[in-house]
Amino acid sequence: MNIHVLSLFPDMFTGVFGSSILKKAQEKGAVTLDVTDIREFAYDKHRQVDDYPYGGSAGMVLKPEPMFEAVEKLSEGRKPRVVLLCPQGERYTQKKAEEFAQEEELILLCGHYEGYDERIREYLVTDEISIGDYVLTGGEIGAMTIVDSVVRLLPGVLGQEASHVNDSFSTGLLEHPHYTRPADFRGMKVPDILLSGHHANIEKWREQQSLKRTFLRRPDLLENYPLTAEQRAYLATLKK
Repeated sequence: MNIHVLSLFPDMFTGVFGSSILKKAQEKGAVTLDVTDIREFAYDKHRQVDDYPYGGSAGMVLKPEPMFEAVEKLSEGRKPRVVLLCPQGERYTQKKAEEFAQEEELILLCGHYEGYDERIREYLVTDEISIGDYVLTGGEIGAMTIVDSVVRLLPGVLGQEASHVNDSFSTGLLEHPHYTRPADFRGMKVPDILLSGHHANIEKWREQQSLKRTFLRRPDLLENYPLTAEQRAYLATLKK
């Protein structure tokens, strides 16, 4: 997979892309990550990428020319997904990460200032994404979030292929609790079921714990979740 990021502050990505899973993914050849300064595509002597909005308003707006030039240069006739990081965009979810992970190429556009020239939205991008209902200084942190969530889903990236399967939101529910050694830490003990060696019972416990945690913390996730009869019965006992 190839992921390109367009940013006014490319140095922000150095530590994130050069560490941990993202670094290993690049070393394994699962992904190439590159960050390009949008100013490289501003051809006036001041390398200006923003301007005052027509009609008058506070703040500056990113100009269309550098963004169009940059995307056209990076794509070279191909038609990759072009993702605009924007607080007005679709809220980012694990499902969207899984969708992006099926692509061969992504281009992420990180804005600053007051916003984007509307023609960027209308004619250049394929997706507008927001990572939450709050406003950040720019799109860089959102882009890092997308890259990390997508790359870890690529084949061969995680040490165990099933590592991400039961992650929170991957199944539509929050993940069950985890425990490790020691079994008894300062009187705080690991549940007996996890020490039993009975795998079927352990899986049932984990499923119920996942349902319970979702019910208590994110009940909205259960509204459209395809519950089995057994799961509905368990939730009924929780509600009581």
